Amino acid sequence: MPANTDILPPRYLRPVLIGRGGMGEIYRAEDEVLGRVVAVKLLSERYSQDEPLRRRFTREALTAARLSNAPSTVAIFDVGEWNDRPFIVMEHLGGGSLADRLADGAQPAEQTLDWLDEAAAALDAAHAHGVVHRDVKPANLLLDDEARVHVADFGIASAAGLDSFTAAGTVLGTAGYLSPEQARGERAEAASDRYALGIVAYELLTGRRPFENESPTAEAAAHVSQPVPSINEAAPQLPRALDAVFASALAKEPAGRHSSCAAFVQALRAALAEDPDATRVLVPLPLGAPTRVLQKSRGRRRAPFVAAALAALALAGIVLARGGDENGSPAARTVRETVTTPGQTLTVVTTAPSPTTAPAESPSALNDRGFALMQEERFGEALPLLEQAVAGLTGSGELAEAYATYNLAFTRLSLGSCDGVLGLLDRSAELQGDRKEIRRLQKDAERSCEEG
Repeated sequence: MPANTDILPPRYLRPVLIGRGGMGEIYRAEDEVLGRVVAVKLLSERYSQDEPLRRRFTREALTAARLSNAPSTVAIFDVGEWNDRPFIVMEHLGGGSLADRLADGAQPAEQTLDWLDEAAAALDAAHAHGVVHRDVKPANLLLDDEARVHVADFGIASAAGLDSFTAAGTVLGTAGYLSPEQARGERAEAASDRYALGIVAYELLTGRRPFENESPTAEAAAHVSQPVPSINEAAPQLPRALDAVFASALAKEPAGRHSSCAAFVQALRAALAEDPDATRVLVPLPLGAPTRVLQKSRGRRRAPFVAAALAALALAGIVLARGGDENGSPAARTVRETVTTPGQTLTVVTTAPSPTTAPAESPSALNDRGFALMQEERFGEALPLLEQAVAGLTGSGELAEAYATYNLAFTRLSLGSCDGVLGLLDRSAELQGDRKEIRRLQKDAERSCEEG
């Protein structure tokens, strides 16, 4: 069908309305001349006679065009007017936006970091050109077919060297992502974009904004007056080290924020990498599967007193033969203990330095080692480590206690023991809240122990 020339110039065929913004409509169309699909943003007809708004719309085109070669930025192909309505032609991205992804809740940390890296590159490039976006939010972070982020809609951007068409005290932006200075009606700066990117990061990691409120006015006010909520409280599986990163990213004063968007993302990545608990949220093994595997290979469920014997070995301590290398340093020794019960034999092998000369491991480190053994389904070796970890962490109220109690419950159940499993899971849930992994293991434990 021929193009409707009342909407777009004749070269842009088969226009389809795909969105509406504050100042106009967005159409997907086919560029007949260049043979590609494009997105065309057209100033609303009701605004086309408003000269200040026409100038603002044209300013958007000039600002965005200056950034078209910047990394991870939506490219501008053409600018013009048709039937007295200004339009901008830009690349069409078919992957939706981060707002669409957030409809499914919090996003994986690694994917979030990749997206933030791409958005940071675009915003830092814009800031280097004297351009402040002023409306950084998930809906303006578009995805291509390979799920890479491109920053779009510099429609209310402030560019150095261009007159401002914003009346004094007018707030431009979206309430959920407004910096404190914008919420106060002050001029936005590059640091304002960095603040907004911090809000986006918080939302991607937790599934909600830090100051989320049904009232946009109340949410905007919270940016000014409320302290930054702990991300660890919003999402207990995330490390506490992130709280310091977000305290800087969302500082009330621009000077307190990171020096660049890239610096903020780098700090996020470091905080996630340095906290060992971040990779030990819950055991990523199919819940219930290890018990079935053991039953198949052993021919019967492990008796509870086998696990109890292992615990006794751990609590009593294993006496290691002392030795040393040529420099007189204590040597690690391998100790093999065999527990025999009717119908089965269980061999436990441990390797450790002499406890009389080597510094004792922290309970968290014991939990980490136990967790690594669990991933290899070496539950008999993991058990004594986790028993010690839980003994050292009990009553601490730390997140490490939640992980260790879960890991111990999982290991005991995998070895056929119901001893204290439900109590351990209740404690884990008490410390880190309701988790589907805990609920699943509780059901598995109830079913397995009833069958036994």
